[in-house]
Order: sequence, then C-alpha cells, then structure tokens
Amino acid sequence: MKRIGRVIMFVIIGLIVFSTFMFLWNKSKPEVKEYEIVSPSIGTVENKTIATGKVEPRDEILIKPQISGIVSEVLKEAGQMVKTGDVIATVKVIPEMGQMNSAESRLRVAEINLKQVEADYARQLQLFQKGVISKDEFEVSEASYQKATEEKSNAEDALDIVREGVSKKYANLSNTQIRSTISGMILDIPVKVGNSVIQANTFNDGTTIASVANMNDLIFRGNIDETEVGKVKEGMPIVLTVGAIIDQKFDAVLEYISPKGSEQNGAVLFEIKAAVKASDSTLIRAGYSANAEIVLSQAKDVLTIPESSVTFSNDSAFVYVLQSERPQIFEKRQVIIGLSDGIHTEIKQGVGKDDRLRGMLIDKKTLQKDAPNE
Repeated sequence: MKRIGRVIMFVIIGLIVFSTFMFLWNKSKPEVKEYEIVSPSIGTVENKTIATGKVEPRDEILIKPQISGIVSEVLKEAGQMVKTGDVIATVKVIPEMGQMNSAESRLRVAEINLKQVEADYARQLQLFQKGVISKDEFEVSEASYQKATEEKSNAEDALDIVREGVSKKYANLSNTQIRSTISGMILDIPVKVGNSVIQANTFNDGTTIASVANMNDLIFRGNIDETEVGKVKEGMPIVLTVGAIIDQKFDAVLEYISPKGSEQNGAVLFEIKAAVKASDSTLIRAGYSANAEIVLSQAKDVLTIPESSVTFSNDSAFVYVLQSERPQIFEKRQVIIGLSDGIHTEIKQGVGKDDRLRGMLIDKKTLQKDAPNE
C-alpha cells in the first residue's frame, strides 16, 4: 500500500511539473500578430467642416399698431397665409379725456359759429336777390358760410378720431384695423383679445400684433470657428441637415461671412448666412436647428486607402504591402499622400490598385468571443 501511495504521489508531481513546463514554454513563444488586409479603391475624398445654426426667414416683419388701444378682435391665426393689406386684428381706441374734451369744445364752437354765419348768409342772399348789395359783398358772405360749414365738418371728424380712432370720411384707412404690410405666413400673434397695445412712435417700438414672413425665402444662420473661416468663401455650396426632417438634405449657397467674430465659451466664432433652396414638398418651419456641411476641398475619382493603413515617420508616409499571406510578410514602402477626410486618404504615388496593404491588427481574443459555439 505504501508503494502504491508513493507511485501516485510521483505521478501527480510529474504532471504538475510537466504542466508548468508547458505553460512557461507557451508563454515564452512569440505571439504571432495577424492584420487585416485591405485593397486600394477609386473614390472621392472630401474635407468638410460643420457649422451649427438654425433655419429662419430672411425677413421677418413685425406688424405694429399706429394707434394705442385695446385689441377688440383677432381675425387671423399663426400659420395662416396673408396678403398685403389683409386685416389681422382690430383695436378699440380708449380716448384720452383731455383730447376728448377739447374735440367736443371745438365742435360746439364750430356749431355756434356756423349758426351765426348761416343767418348772416341768409340775409345777404335776400339783399343780393333784391339788388341792394353788390355781388362782391355777397361772395364774401358766401365764402364765410362755406368756411364755417367746413370747420364744423372738421370738428366732427376730429371728435370721431379721438373717440373711435377713425373718421367717417376715411373709414377705409382706419388705424384701428391692423393690416399686414407684406404677403407671407403669419409666424406668431402674441396678443389676445383684451390686451392693451401701444402705437409705434419715436420713444417706443410699439406692441407687436403679429410677425409675418415669406417662408419661400429662407436662410441658414450659423457660426463657424476661426480656424476654418479662412477656408470658406461666399458662393460655396452647402448641404443642410435639418434635425426635425429625417433622411432629407437641402442645398444652400453661402452668401455672407461676418467680418467680425464673437467670443463664445472661449472660442471665436464668425456668423455665416446661406440661402436655402427649399423643397416645395417639404415644409421647413422657422427656427429649425440645422447643421451645414461645407466642402472645403475635394478630390474626385482618386486612389484611396483607409487612413489606418498609413504610418508616419518624420515628414514621410509609409504603407506595408503584403508579400506573403502565411505567414504574413509585409514590405514597408514610402508613399505620397494627398487629401484626407479622417477615414480615407488619397494616394498619389507609391502603391497601385492591385496592391494589398496591411490594415488594422486583428484582436484574436475578440474573435474568439464573437465566434459561435459549436
């Protein structure tokens, strides 16, 4: 029994020693690296910059009243189309007591004066018909009567304007009817029935009744960093991506670059504007956020390779050309590169379309984890 126990113990020790030896031997073996193999292809390389901003109408007009008062009626809603001269709302005038009293007093004085002049005119007419006075004297009396009649009419109109905001003579030109000054879409009506409004004057911008804009003339307004503003110029094409409109892009043309930058969060940004070519089938609402892709440089139909295949040493660029697959053997070769977009690089000289190049290192552990269990 003792002999059998010793044999078992020696076998166990031998297995442990052998396993340790095999582990250390495998550990000391150099790891064989394996790389992806890529081939050059013909494609287009673009160097772009992104500007963030929003889409808005080129001209948004604020409709303001020419008279102070209280909104009595709102005839339109936001989103409706209007033409020049369409009534958007009406304003009821709240007369000022001092002006009201002066206008009423003026009318009373005009009526008293008219009665006096009318009586004098009637006497002069009878005398003229009997030949007692000359025609010149009668014409003076007639002119005084006409002046008194006109003065009464003016006093009545002045009282109507103070009381109602418009006279009967010019009812179609009433300031109490707030009309659109342009044709377009109503973007917003910030007032409600019963709100007090103030007329536009030299000391006050006035209360906004509505904002109207031509939604067929839109612009993109955004900002671009100072490091890239020198690479763009007016007239460059832009591709807009609107966040609220999925899977659709819009063309635009850069038409304005601000000559002065503004500092925001430690960076100097320059404002840009681009005319948007809107689609008739898609409604772009004012204020949509958007990203503008501006192509700074472009190389079409050129030989390209993944940028991960290029290595750099000093001022030179190199690639590794496959010579043998098993095992993988590569030849280091200097190349001349062109434009790069961060993913693909243009190759001007050094490799051909039929060459096969070293790509990224293959992670064997990841491949083993991803491999399906048999």
